[in-house]
Amino acid sequence: MPDKTVREWIDELPSAFDPSKSAGIDAVIQLNLSGDQAGDWYITIREQCLQVIEGNSPAPNLTVKGDAGDVLQILTGKMDAMRAFMQGKLKISGDIALAMKLTSLFKSPD
Repeated sequence: MPDKTVREWIDELPSAFDPSKSAGIDAVIQLNLSGDQAGDWYITIREQCLQVIEGNSPAPNLTVKGDAGDVLQILTGKMDAMRAFMQGKLKISGDIALAMKLTSLFKSPD
């Protein structure tokens, strides 16, 4: 079976989301991805529900920018998100505390 694309992983985020870990979070996360699988999506987490929308949010709490290939490596568990940030592969602006919580809100990748 071929590897999933970034779009496929992003489309599957709602099913991987663990609402029990999101109590009290009311946020919009903007993803701006460049490279071969470039795209813009925003993720809304509100009332323990997650929604993914293609495009740009007018007022995100957190913006994550990076190469889609690197983000795919993070989504598949092949690259550590914190290490990618420290190496400059991910650019994060806005609510850094929210960024640090993100990986804990999802079940482990398949």
